[in-house]
Amino acid sequence: MRANVSMESHRSVHMNQEGHQTTAGHCAPCPESGGIRGLFEMENAGIQKDDQEEAKSNLQTTTHPEVTFVILPALDLDKLREARVLVDKAVKMHKVFSIQGRYPVIREGLRARGWVERCIVSKHRVRRHQSSRNRTGSNYAVCSDRDDDNSNDAEKDAVRLHNVMSRLVWNEMVYFYWTNRRKAINTKNLHKEQITNHFSKACNLTTKTGLCLNLRKLHWFDSADPDTFFPRCYRLAALDERHAFIDDYRRTACTSLLKYIVEKDQYVQGERISHTIQAVKGKKKQSKRQSSPVNISQMINKALKVCEDFLQSLEHSDIDTNLETQQTPAQEWAEFLDSYYLVVHGGAEIDSSDYLVIHCKAMLQRMKIVNPQLEIEGIHNIWIIKPGAKSRGRGIKCANRLDQILDLVKGDPKLIKENKWVVQKYLEHPFLVHDTKFDVRQWFLVTDWNPLTVWFYKKCYLRFSTQPYTLDSMDSSVHLCNNSIQKRLRPLLQRHRSIPEDNMWSVDQFKTFLCTKDREAQWDTVVVPGMKRALIYALQTAQDLIESRKNTFELYGADFMLDRDLHPWLLEINSSPTMAPSTPVTAHLCAAVQEDTLRVVLDRRVKRTANTGDFQLIYKKAAVKVPQYVPQHPRVEGFRVKCPYSLPPLKSSSHAVPKHRSPSKTRVPQQKK
Repeated sequence: MRANVSMESHRSVHMNQEGHQTTAGHCAPCPESGGIRGLFEMENAGIQKDDQEEAKSNLQTTTHPEVTFVILPALDLDKLREARVLVDKAVKMHKVFSIQGRYPVIREGLRARGWVERCIVSKHRVRRHQSSRNRTGSNYAVCSDRDDDNSNDAEKDAVRLHNVMSRLVWNEMVYFYWTNRRKAINTKNLHKEQITNHFSKACNLTTKTGLCLNLRKLHWFDSADPDTFFPRCYRLAALDERHAFIDDYRRTACTSLLKYIVEKDQYVQGERISHTIQAVKGKKKQSKRQSSPVNISQMINKALKVCEDFLQSLEHSDIDTNLETQQTPAQEWAEFLDSYYLVVHGGAEIDSSDYLVIHCKAMLQRMKIVNPQLEIEGIHNIWIIKPGAKSRGRGIKCANRLDQILDLVKGDPKLIKENKWVVQKYLEHPFLVHDTKFDVRQWFLVTDWNPLTVWFYKKCYLRFSTQPYTLDSMDSSVHLCNNSIQKRLRPLLQRHRSIPEDNMWSVDQFKTFLCTKDREAQWDTVVVPGMKRALIYALQTAQDLIESRKNTFELYGADFMLDRDLHPWLLEINSSPTMAPSTPVTAHLCAAVQEDTLRVVLDRRVKRTANTGDFQLIYKKAAVKVPQYVPQHPRVEGFRVKCPYSLPPLKSSSHAVPKHRSPSKTRVPQQKK
């Protein structure tokens, strides 16, 4: 059946050349082509069972210019009657849904609630089922996520029944859309009663550049400081932010040098030193450049001066100083950074006096007051470079030299032009589990933007890296915990055996580990409240930018990292988080979060006290009344001013005549005047 289609937006109904209706790229079976409706007509006409079976077996393949649909196999008449009854009930109650992507939990959850699916058949699925039909001789395409080869007879019958029901609703309006891509559905063409799982313009929240920009506006919504939960971030393609990052990197190099001096002094005194200094002292080999003399006193004085100038700028004490004379020449900064690399990264031997160590400690105490991220910075000055609109860890790299960071961005002119690159401060002191780095995937659900309504999921999971944590290597296998990256790598033998090969823990396993450290209570007192606050702050900054639509919701996945004090730091927010059961942990949790999402979105519409599973409502404020926009055309309204009339002068004489009286008019008696 060749289709020359045209769209009707209100029902997405197409008309083919023969006048039959089709829906959104699907050909609806008609009696002439031997479809399902034809089977019902044969049933009502009283055709004998043998003739019906023969007619059913003659169903042919329906062809579309882009995709091919294979007519389903025949079912007995009782099943056909059952399908028609269920479809009629679902259509009457507006329970028709469509799913794009592999979401078997959502599909089964909707069917259990009496919904009927109008299938969205992709080219990949059609090719897969065509090849399956050629192998097995079967004559149908499956509208399901099940593998038919491993299904029993009861499951196959259920699949056939649902596929028949799907054919019967091909011309019906879809009232629930679940897609894995935001652009798959144009929300402007939807009716008010149609439900979809994506908001428009959510990129202001789910892209790295959008989150970076919006959190800078947090002071308009709340008194909180974004530097307390979001590592500072810059867009390298923007010229002003590029210069701001360079200044930040240089200033961080100064504080890192002061930290190095203090920690080295503690090591000399026999006190406990951080693992980063041990790595520098024990593993770093002396390079040829380390033989160059390093004036450590001059470096420390330079670092102290830079920090002092920064503190004065925050206090506005430098308002009368000349900025041109205050700025350090680029050549002098280059020499300072070269010496810094030799000392901190190269492990060059230095000698520092007690007098300088005291000044370093005092300056770090002053900087800690104004810089809440000083504790996570470490001494290596590592930054993480991210393409602003990519996911699953693609293109992310770590670097600790300024020239390397700037060169990485120069290598992709397209991303520079689109202003996509961001650079973010790396947490050099994360909380480790058996000397292995991890991050936390936390789900949350937004069901409305006005009023902003946020649901927090009580359960989450941890994702580990396959390599033990070290700052000697900038390799992604050490510093990135994305499952899409780590699943291709083999864990090292040196990694602790308690961490599974699939690199995932549930939150209950992590709490058990915290018990061994006597820190289990901090999960409920520090981690969870910190994650909730960070998400609410981020959502508030994007509330005015995302298009709010009733009967719309969206499930997000946020990535957090914990520092040594178990304080959570928000890294990014992802739309359409993966729900694939890649590990035993995700197989259980992803299925639960999908089912609980349906409880919040659908069950609470019918009953406000319905069970919402592990979703917890953490934020909802009164709706803000948005004034209705009425287009106006500029115009001027008014009236013409009449010529002024001058009153006659007041005179005591009774024979006075007004000046403006016309001589042609008769004289009016004085009393009438």
